[in-house]
Order: sequence, then C-alpha cells, then structure tokens
Amino acid sequence: MKLGIYLNAQHPAGDDPAQRFAETIEQARLIHSLGFDSIWGGEHHATPGFHYFPLLPMLQRLAADVSGLSIGTNLVLLPLHNPVELAEIGAFLDVITGGRFMLGVGLGYRPEEFAVFGVPLVERVSRLTEGVEVIRRLWTEDKVTHHGRHFTLDEVTIRPRPLQRPRPPIYVGSQVTAGIARAARIADGWLVVPVPRVDEFAAQARAFNEARLAAGRPGDAEICRLLEVVCAPDEAAAIRRAAPHLLEKYAAYLSWGLEGIELDPGARPEDQLRRLAVNRFAIGSPAQVTEALLAQHRAGATHLTMRVSWPGMPQKDVLASIELLGREVLPEVRRRVTYG
Repeated sequence: MKLGIYLNAQHPAGDDPAQRFAETIEQARLIHSLGFDSIWGGEHHATPGFHYFPLLPMLQRLAADVSGLSIGTNLVLLPLHNPVELAEIGAFLDVITGGRFMLGVGLGYRPEEFAVFGVPLVERVSRLTEGVEVIRRLWTEDKVTHHGRHFTLDEVTIRPRPLQRPRPPIYVGSQVTAGIARAARIADGWLVVPVPRVDEFAAQARAFNEARLAAGRPGDAEICRLLEVVCAPDEAAAIRRAAPHLLEKYAAYLSWGLEGIELDPGARPEDQLRRLAVNRFAIGSPAQVTEALLAQHRAGATHLTMRVSWPGMPQKDVLASIELLGREVLPEVRRRVTYG
C-alpha cells in the first residue's frame, strides 16, 4: 500500500493567500524529505467563505519541489473541462514529474459549479465517460477522430505525449453503486471519499473488484482512498488540534449537498469529531493511526491519500502531524504491509 498526502487548498476567505501557499510549499517539501509516495490535490470553484487554490496550476508549481514523488488529482471535476486541454496539461505534468502523474476525475455534485461553467448538471455522467475516452485516446494515439455527444475531434494529435507507457493511469471517483461500477468499467482505478466507514468501504471495494471481473478488466486496479488523518502524541491532542478545522470542512460539505454524514451543532467540537471519526478516520497517536491505516488496507485500499489539514489549521500543527506520520507511522505501515 502506498501512502500519500492530500494538500489542503481551501482556506478561509480572510486568510492571506500568499502566506497559505508558502505554507503549502513548506508542507510539500517536508513530505518529500520524509519519503512519502505521493502528493495530491482537489478541485472546487465558487466556494463562499473560502478561497480555493486552482488545482492544476498548484500541482505544476509544486512539482519542482517534490522530485521523485508521484502527483495526483483527487479529483478533477471532469464534466467542467474540455478533455483536450486536460489531456495536454496532464501530459505536461507527466513530463515534468518524470512519468509520475495520476489523473483522478469525478462527476462533481454542486449545482453552483456547473452554473458558473455553463454546463448542464444532467450531462455530467455523459461528459465524464466521453471525456475519459477522449483523454485516453489523445494520450495513446495520433490523429484522433472522435464525433461524440459533447466533443468533436478531427485528426487531433497532442504534443508532448506523456512519459508513462502506455499512458498515465486514470482513476474515477464515486461513492454510489452505479458510479463505482462505472469506475470499474472505464478507469484504471477507483477514488474513494472519506465518508464510508471501514466496513462500508470494504463492501464497496468488493463490489468494485467484482464489477472489474464482470467487465473483463485487469484485476490489478488501484483503489485510492482519501482519508482524514491526524497524528499527535496522543488521541486527546489529535482531537483537540483537528476538531474545529476538520468540522468546518464538513460543515462546508453539508452546505454543498454532500450526503452520508451528520453533524450535531449543539455538541462540543471534540465530541462531534469523536463520533464522526469512529471506524472511519485515522486520528490519534502514531500507534493508533498505524492500526487505522492498516485497517483501510485490509478493507481494500492500495493507495491512501491522507488529508492532514483543513481550513484555518495552524501551520505548526500541520507540520507536526506530517512529521510524526513520516517518522513513526510510514515505516511501520510499510514494514507490516510487507512482512505481515
């Protein structure tokens, strides 16, 4: 199982964006120095109360500071993009990372984002499936001709091509049954959100693998799980550090229409987080986090995208969590995954 870090790009609107991005660079450099496998970022637009760094430019800038690490998108809202442009940018990211780019895409769910891009929400599934096909072909073929529902190409070739052969992997994210089956059919792997509990995730992973088998697809697909992770000297410190910031993120999720979670605004933040985290997140001491990560692996995860910071979290707490993960959790998880 590979272990990567998801870099938070969402910050309170009143924060200094230059300072926050300087902190992001510092985090990426620490992640690189500690030997993690990857860094990841996500995409949202028009987020009231927050600013959100644009995903692809952010990753292009960070690539210079994390040579040798894989870089992934978790995820690009593919229906909002022209797949030709994404194919070009993705190929360039593969070049500048030395062949270590991973393209993760998803449908999106916020009507506000589709409205500002002028894309009908009802077209999101067809735009995603067609977009994946176009990107795959542009990464592997010359003179691509495609006459689809949304896009028309006549003998289009992109340059440069990706370094990876035959191409970078394409992962599709979803948390509903139909979407998981779609990812199994059209993608090289599946991106999982943090919401399902471990047992729910394990059932979904089995369904994904069964759908791959039924579709005649290779059985070595990646299952990449985005996971909330807080590592501190003890569980109480981890809960105390993360609660106000992680809960603000989930309050934003709820306001955006995400399903599958509930918050009790009348409860203390620490109590809310404890209830939300049970059998779901990895929060606590290095030993507790290690066991939680291994439980995700047993449930089916092959690559964990660990989110260790949330809007407004102080930089010192983010760096402390990354440091503990890198020095105490990462080697132990690798040892136990390798040797049992």
